[in-house]
Amino acid sequence: MKSDQTLSKSEFILWKTALLALLAAAAALGAIPRTEAATNVVLWDTGSRFADMTDAENRTGWKSVPSELFVFEADPPKAASDPGYYGRDYSFKGDAVVENRSLAAVFWSAKGRVVLYSKADVAPSSSGSASPGRAGLGQKILEFVPFPANSQEGKIRHCEILRNAGDEVAVEVSFSASGSAEASAVFSFGKSEVVEIKPAQKTKGIQLQSPLEYGVVPGFIGDDLIFASAEYASADTLFLPTENVFVGLLKGEANEWVMTWPRGKQQLKLGLANDPQGRRLIQSVAFDNDGQSLYLTALSAPGIWHREELKPNYLEKDVPLTWKRPFPAKWKTQLSEAGVRTTFAFREAKEQIWRGVPGSYSYPVWFDGENAFYHLSKKVPPSGESLVYFLEGQDTPPCVSTPVEIMKATLGRPTCDSILDVAGRKLRTHHRRGGEGVHRACTCGCTEVIQAVFEAGQEVARKDDVKEALADMTYFVHCHVERIEEYRRFAADLIQFLRTKGTDAPELKPFLESLEQTVQQIPQEYSVQKENMKSPEHAAELTRQTMALTGRKNTNNLTAYIELLKAWRAMGGAQDYVVAQCHTITRKLFQEAGYGCVHDPKAVAVAQEVEARCRQVLRNPDGYEIWANY
Repeated sequence: MKSDQTLSKSEFILWKTALLALLAAAAALGAIPRTEAATNVVLWDTGSRFADMTDAENRTGWKSVPSELFVFEADPPKAASDPGYYGRDYSFKGDAVVENRSLAAVFWSAKGRVVLYSKADVAPSSSGSASPGRAGLGQKILEFVPFPANSQEGKIRHCEILRNAGDEVAVEVSFSASGSAEASAVFSFGKSEVVEIKPAQKTKGIQLQSPLEYGVVPGFIGDDLIFASAEYASADTLFLPTENVFVGLLKGEANEWVMTWPRGKQQLKLGLANDPQGRRLIQSVAFDNDGQSLYLTALSAPGIWHREELKPNYLEKDVPLTWKRPFPAKWKTQLSEAGVRTTFAFREAKEQIWRGVPGSYSYPVWFDGENAFYHLSKKVPPSGESLVYFLEGQDTPPCVSTPVEIMKATLGRPTCDSILDVAGRKLRTHHRRGGEGVHRACTCGCTEVIQAVFEAGQEVARKDDVKEALADMTYFVHCHVERIEEYRRFAADLIQFLRTKGTDAPELKPFLESLEQTVQQIPQEYSVQKENMKSPEHAAELTRQTMALTGRKNTNNLTAYIELLKAWRAMGGAQDYVVAQCHTITRKLFQEAGYGCVHDPKAVAVAQEVEARCRQVLRNPDGYEIWANY
């Protein structure tokens, strides 16, 4: 027992010695400006208030705020052992700055805002990553303001440290502005690029001031909505139909930021204006947070996005871009196909594709190494501009965060699963026997397989093979017909919804009628092609006649089969066309709802409902509608 007590005492002495050394080191750290911090996240006191953000690059007088305030006492170990010293608040003499390897946030008290910087381009340390305290603040990304745009300039009244633990810093900031109620929010920082902002319940709206050229509302089933500032010369405000994520692309093509938020009744609108050079930009993002947290992440790299003007001389030639991808990812763009904005992910080589409506053409975008190429045609014409960007990873290095990874980290898997809808992005099958059946399972492919049997004069000996191929083809036709029926039911239900809304909200009638005109194209396309698509009974009759030719050997069998082949393909071709048209019309409807509601906040809820219905029917498209995971 005595031995145990002696050991315990020794351990206590060692612990006390270590604590003294730690406190002494912390005191020294706080006294030396511009030191390279040993922690992942550093909270600084600048010593004096910034009059202008240019002052923020001068770190003279900056001191790191230690995690424990005992170091400021005359006898730190004694203070650490006395409960009377616990719970002391820190009083900032200057402005607060939080910094990690990826970002810096300046709490600019004189102007009542928080300025966020990205440090991606800051010179790295010997360990290979930029460290807090080693270099400048980085590239300014945005300014957070907790008041409406028409409020007077405010101030930060108080900044309280909630947590300062080396790997995490959380501060609660109180703002005030003339003519507005006081507002507060908690800002939390960790080791990553993500900043969590939790406004107080009475802080209903915030402003993010940032010079954006584009705002992107991702749509993982269907096409993203891309809002180009230059396209809205006369609008001052755009109301967006968003779903938990927004990506802002800053001018210069080297910076972007991602904002995510949990499910709720949040609303987002863009404020547009001209910059001093007269260039139209998205100057601010106003966000009604519904009393919930939001998450901001800055991403920076030269060429992290790119705008390419599609010139007339791009037609029918391979055009190399001056832009090179800065890292591997699922880079994509939108181009006009059949008059509809269509998403094209860059492929790794030049290819030919076939699509149900436009037919065969050269796939328009691909990489050769890191070099990007376009090949535009009459079917995908060079018109307007092409925005190149990424949302998802694809062999992306671990050091690069993607917007989708940020969503998963901030919103959690259950919420992200419903947004990303990985299961819904998989193509539905029209292969009856999977890999055992006709691999090119369509009327053209199956009839080719059967034709080879007849050309070899083996139709009698291989009767069972012909029968199985016919069953594969019949299954394919059945899948096409059922898919078309899905679109017809979708159109009928949506038309009824739009008409009901028109009665309930007559002020939205022009918007609703425009959407109805688009969705009406689905039953119209069906009516035009109904005779050409035939019926299941027609397919059954073609099957009967084809099988009859396998009953006995005859020199006319091949000729007779070729006539049946033409009938099969005519039926299948009409169905291919209608399926593809239904898909294209639905994507067009999705876009018209999203872009058409931006000038009227009352139209946003209707647009979101229309988009939700479009996404539901677009799930698991057929390969004749579009490629997988577009």
